[in-house]
Amino acid sequence: MISLLMEKIKKTAPIVVGLDPQLSFIPKGILEKAFKEYGETPEAAAAAFFEFNKGIVDAVCDLVPAVKPQIAMYEALGLPGMKAFYDTVDYCRKKGLIIIGDVKRGDIGSTSAAYAEGHLGHITLGDKVFRGFDEDFATVNPYLGSDGIKPFIDVCNRDDKGIFVLVKTSNPSSGEFQDRTCDGRPLYELVGDKVREWGELSMDGDYSNVGAVVGATYPEMGKVLRKLMPKTCILVPGYGAQGGKGSDLVHFFNEDGLGAIINSSRGIIAAYKNEAYKEFGGEAYADAARKAVLDMKADIESALS
Repeated sequence: MISLLMEKIKKTAPIVVGLDPQLSFIPKGILEKAFKEYGETPEAAAAAFFEFNKGIVDAVCDLVPAVKPQIAMYEALGLPGMKAFYDTVDYCRKKGLIIIGDVKRGDIGSTSAAYAEGHLGHITLGDKVFRGFDEDFATVNPYLGSDGIKPFIDVCNRDDKGIFVLVKTSNPSSGEFQDRTCDGRPLYELVGDKVREWGELSMDGDYSNVGAVVGATYPEMGKVLRKLMPKTCILVPGYGAQGGKGSDLVHFFNEDGLGAIINSSRGIIAAYKNEAYKEFGGEAYADAARKAVLDMKADIESALS
């Protein structure tokens, strides 16, 4: 799967759009239509999320290789929200996009295997095969060690899928654990070593199906981790709204210009609320998102050149 992502990046840009809708992001017209049809219910909010997502996807699907829906935004709405998540994944697939399910799963044994099957794999009932959410990649928490990761790798190898393992996250408190010294090295480096080791179990061309998550907000740490994991694709959150910028991203890439994909969520999907794109307004929220992607692409290209 990583080889397909790399090919799509070459044709578009190393950008993934985070589909993390919140009610405050949804333009008034979309919300009013949903409330009129379903009342002020979770079903209405879920319908608004899906309609909002479709507008974003239609506007940017020719510019980016992938999207990254964050499942928590949908889970908050219960079953209607989960259907909106499923429908979003299905719609993005039909648009030719790779889907990175931001689900941050982390458990062991049969539970980890069930998570892997539910998000990346399949189940067999009788003589029929059924796929769950069927994302292409999933984010995974490594805190429980290899027992939590290897079931995902097994599914990746069987079904041609991939994972991104949390290594150094973009949030301010990440250092409370990730920066602690173990055996004379910060913990995130030790996790990076394990990601490289796990990656050797699922190579797909020049890169591994086992990727890493490293925040744009920590560029110096990203530089170290890039050297530790030369065959690992790094998913880089924290661009834009969290403070990361193009100049912070240079060392996340390899010399071939590949090896990283940069995420922006609200900086794109809620761009119309940003002062820089306010002229678009709510009705043209998707056009604002497209302009934000183009600006992000130019910023990254300028930094890499």
